[in-house]
Amino acid sequence: MERRKITISKKGDDGYKVISVRLKEKTLEAIEDISAQTNRSRNEVINILLENATEDIEIKED
Repeated sequence: MERRKITISKKGDDGYKVISVRLKEKTLEAIEDISAQTNRSRNEVINILLENATEDIEIKED
């Protein structure tokens, strides 16, 4: 019987990058509340919020 090979991709090849961010306690509490209410991880909530924010930003020229 021939054995099947298992393919494992390297971590990080999913298009995401790991970063460290400092958040105000109030902001983190809000994210955790949203996470609990939606049954999503904090990571998912943060990504959703950031994706929407970057689409709605307007840069003001001085």
